[in-house]
Amino acid sequence: MSWYSSLGPNARGILLMLCAIFIFTVMDALAKSLIVTYGPVQVVWARYAGQAAIILVLLAPRLPRLLQTNHLGLHGMRSVFQVGATALFFASLPHIGLAEATAIMDINPVLITLAAALFLGERIGPRRLFGVLAAMVGALIIIQPGSGVFSPAALLPLAGAICYTGHAITTRMLGTGESIWTALLYTALIGTVLTTAALPLGWTTPALADLPGLLAIGGIGAAGQLCLIRAFSSAEAGVVAPFAYVGLLFATLWGVLLFDEYPDFWTGVGALVIVAAGLYVWHRETRGTRQGGAEPVADRMGADGKG
Repeated sequence: MSWYSSLGPNARGILLMLCAIFIFTVMDALAKSLIVTYGPVQVVWARYAGQAAIILVLLAPRLPRLLQTNHLGLHGMRSVFQVGATALFFASLPHIGLAEATAIMDINPVLITLAAALFLGERIGPRRLFGVLAAMVGALIIIQPGSGVFSPAALLPLAGAICYTGHAITTRMLGTGESIWTALLYTALIGTVLTTAALPLGWTTPALADLPGLLAIGGIGAAGQLCLIRAFSSAEAGVVAPFAYVGLLFATLWGVLLFDEYPDFWTGVGALVIVAAGLYVWHRETRGTRQGGAEPVADRMGADGKG
């Protein structure tokens, strides 16, 4: 593809990021269609087992080297957090709209900033703290606690965002010395082991018509992860990270086209508040980095929050 090779590094990174986010929202839409019949445990298992199979094939010649790590405990914690984030997000999908769930999960960038200050000792000034509080207000606008339209299921993606924050913080604790491929491999393997152990709690024999979807969801997730890795390898994180919010537009599109879900006015308002707060915090983080401050917390492995 000569047109692709003619692009600069940042343009390639942005394009790959958009591809990754598009793929992840396709995975979420597929999960929403499957989870009503098969439940979150079985769908999350299909997602991680499928990804593990693909990763093992792709990395087979390098497996002995990639499995070597001095941080097995951190990999385990990171994987538990990521599986939790995925499971909680998927579990919310039969009960609330895809756009609403995605918008609430999108508070994770500002939660990561807060958690980095609490657990890693990174500096958080009043402006960044304002961004964190604004994102939480946006989530509350969507959830609408105390109102007649409040659904307890709306708390599931909020809990998922908290799990994803733990996933990002443990990723940061691993440091840059650990291979991205090692982290990806352990996540797939540990995720498969955990969900396989939970399968007896919720197994339904798949119908023949649903087998392609159950088989495809892991491959779709793996494709999204690979695009994401390439995006952060091609361009600076500060350039590509804001494009993760395009996922909200894709999620809204799939919700309308596939599930006849139209976000209400307050969902739109809350989503705008969350995106604005996230972009503001991102701006403060990258500005601080350019001025020699702390490096922003960025999870290179799952910017969608469920990957």
